[in-house]
Amino acid sequence: MNLEIIEVTTDKELKQFVKLPFDLYKNSKYWVPPIISEELKSLKPEHNPIIKQCDFKLWIVLKENKCVGRIGAIVHHKYIDKIGKKIGRFTRTEFIDDKEVVDLLFQTATEWLKSHGMVEVQGPLGFSNLDHQGMLVEGFDRLPSIGSEYHLPYYKDHMDRLGFEKEMDWVEFRLEVEGMVLPEKATRVMELVKKRNGFEILHFDNNKDLIAYGHKIFEILNDAFQDLFSVVPLNQEASDYYIKKYLSFLNPRFVKVMLDRDKEVAGFTIGIPSLSKAMQKANGKLFPFGFMHIKKAMKSPEVCDVLLTGLHPKYQASGAVALIFGELHNEMVSQGVKYIETTGMLETNNKAISNWKNYPHEQHKRKRCYHKML
Repeated sequence: MNLEIIEVTTDKELKQFVKLPFDLYKNSKYWVPPIISEELKSLKPEHNPIIKQCDFKLWIVLKENKCVGRIGAIVHHKYIDKIGKKIGRFTRTEFIDDKEVVDLLFQTATEWLKSHGMVEVQGPLGFSNLDHQGMLVEGFDRLPSIGSEYHLPYYKDHMDRLGFEKEMDWVEFRLEVEGMVLPEKATRVMELVKKRNGFEILHFDNNKDLIAYGHKIFEILNDAFQDLFSVVPLNQEASDYYIKKYLSFLNPRFVKVMLDRDKEVAGFTIGIPSLSKAMQKANGKLFPFGFMHIKKAMKSPEVCDVLLTGLHPKYQASGAVALIFGELHNEMVSQGVKYIETTGMLETNNKAISNWKNYPHEQHKRKRCYHKML
């Protein structure tokens, strides 16, 4: 087979890299396309400051001048410093169902990682835990949230064939909340937790007021997630990047921030009206009509995605998660939400998972991080 692997160095090649999934998934009812312009920016150091903490390369495979595969490799220096092991990452892997294409992609990426002193590889992982991570291994007939991933079933077969093994899974749930009023007992517990700890829940009507708490939210995110798998703390520049990218875009009514008795941010939860179908209609472009589809979806959602919930470590055993999510639940029900989609949470995060089991629920999707010694 006439295959050519090319290191991505030009804008043309980067566009080929980003647009490959649009060919692979063009007949899929379940894939949710990204916005092409945003995906391109996320892979350029001048736009994405987190890349500055890494060495990385991207490659595409051409077959008869058509892109049929892609892969990236990352040496994340802050992550290596954190764990004390020379573990590299592969990222954004997509490919046709072809052994030679897949072998060429992974051979190229792993050889580059070995040349940089890595002794092990994990992935798919991105530049941060807010980036693309995980490969879908269950739930191929379900629509993912915009904060999750979709892959074709044959991907995991190639990972097994190449000798990759499971490192960690993320699980996702669908919860039914239509007209679900919180039980009186739950409401009493929420009030007790609030009174005992001096908590106050902030509600937002506009993005300007929400953004004012942006840096505090990311400080809590760093504290709450610091010991979790694959997480690297976000510095000031990275926080600024995500505040600009996400907080100005969210529906502020679906974000709740919790203050403690000293008026310091103690926790937060971030939901968003599901944009999956709107993003499918947009098909990678905001203009001329993509923005209209997204704006409409933000106004009257039947499905809401829960993207992130974080609590300062000293409050994680206080019952605060029930309080802050209860407030988000009430907001969702008042806005006519029928279902909640959770984004991936580590399968080992039993406390968080137990919260979803208080609802009529289905654990319907699973993503996997693989690893292999080099």
